[in-house]
Amino acid sequence: MVIVEKAFAYVTNGARLLVFTHADFPDAGIQVPAGTIRHGESPGSAVLREVQEETGLSTFTTVTFLGMSGFDARPHGKDEMHRRHFFHLPYTGLVPDSWRHYERHASDATHEPIAFDFHWLRLMDAATSLSFGHGALVGALQNRI
Repeated sequence: MVIVEKAFAYVTNGARLLVFTHADFPDAGIQVPAGTIRHGESPGSAVLREVQEETGLSTFTTVTFLGMSGFDARPHGKDEMHRRHFFHLPYTGLVPDSWRHYERHASDATHEPIAFDFHWLRLMDAATSLSFGHGALVGALQNRI
């Protein structure tokens, strides 16, 4: 089994958390922007890259490390353990309540753009609404908002 380093973004706007669903794979549930950290890339750089690729947002005043958690991906068909690095990225700009964005630089073998449908979720609902352990460190945001 391999250990894969991942960067996760808790993008907030006030007391709301940015989440998405895969337009073509609704069974994947509600998630936050995240992705694999590239060889030689810092977790902080990776989270900024992933957020920009997946959401189209690129202007953040601060990026704060919240902590790490482990995730066993074997029950989900991957012989991997994920070491997840979670970050808080407050977004103070104007954004719509929902939008679709296409990731064009996916790290997997697909070359087709991936459609993500974004919306804001009340922070108080996030921990119980997120799929696949994405809400593991939502509680760490409570004192930051």
